[in-house]
Amino acid sequence: MISIQNLYYLLCYAWDKLEEGEVVNVGALESTHLCDLFAKVLIEGVHHLIRRGFDRGYLALIEETTSLRGKIAFGPSLKRNTFQQGRAVCEFDELQYDVLHNRILKTTIEKLVRVKELDRELKGGLQDLLRWMSDITPIPLTAQVFKRVQLHRNNRFYAFLLDVCGFVFHHHLVDETSGTARFRDSLRDERAMRRVFEVFVRNFFKREQTVFTVNAKKVKWLVGQADEAALQLLPEMMTDVTLESSARNIVVECKYYRKTLQEKNGVKKFHSTHLYQLLAYLRNLESVAGWERCEGILLYPLVNERLNLSFELENHPVRVVTLDLNQDWQGIRQDLLRMVGLG
Repeated sequence: MISIQNLYYLLCYAWDKLEEGEVVNVGALESTHLCDLFAKVLIEGVHHLIRRGFDRGYLALIEETTSLRGKIAFGPSLKRNTFQQGRAVCEFDELQYDVLHNRILKTTIEKLVRVKELDRELKGGLQDLLRWMSDITPIPLTAQVFKRVQLHRNNRFYAFLLDVCGFVFHHHLVDETSGTARFRDSLRDERAMRRVFEVFVRNFFKREQTVFTVNAKKVKWLVGQADEAALQLLPEMMTDVTLESSARNIVVECKYYRKTLQEKNGVKKFHSTHLYQLLAYLRNLESVAGWERCEGILLYPLVNERLNLSFELENHPVRVVTLDLNQDWQGIRQDLLRMVGLG
């Protein structure tokens, strides 16, 4: 359905890290394994950090020493009776590489090295990085660990690499019986790719055109009289992508499915739930000024049926479109812009 090179571009848009992603050239990568893609990204990305200067931070240390540093920790010094030995326990800050974002990088590289299907040459490149990072301590990875990282403008390239590390974290699997590590194939994981596809499309339009204002829009329900308890129970309606301008307003719903059409008894039809969802958005938006005749697009990745179909639902123009994610990147860009009349 999609080459891993194109998946890389989708992820860079979804993470909003397009410029950082261009540091790594994935065009020459012939592998079809995702673990190889992310190994290459980390190898080139960490080498980029090394050339710029690996990030360091001040860490609080406690050490027993003969030369005073920082401030004396009197409690521990008295407890150990160090003063009689001409020593003291001191507390001080020292500039070190062992900061949280470097620890996450090292731990992720260690996980990738153990993946069974990883290319041998790439494994060697990762092992070289681990030797360079010998002063950095690995850390048990959890979702909370990633949230604790604090970055600033001068080390923002780390944010891109940590997005890669987060992807690896969520897709790295270990067989509890054999201990063998493997990588889950997210290209065939509809749930994982659904979110990537949606955010990619939204960020693509934010970056690649200036005609429309782009966001994910919260849609209010058109309700008559209702008590407060009933209103609290109404589910939230949030579009995937809305494109707003003085001339046109468009709702784009991104659906990442292996089958663009549903089939029953040999007869193919649109997915009814997708149409009902889109129509609900259009109906509830038409009361907003300028949205009376808003348009809707159901966007699918191209699988085996190329579609570009138009019709009207309750006076709203609607299209069902497939996007070929396996073509060259310029073709993807042109098709998306053409889809909203900008190509």
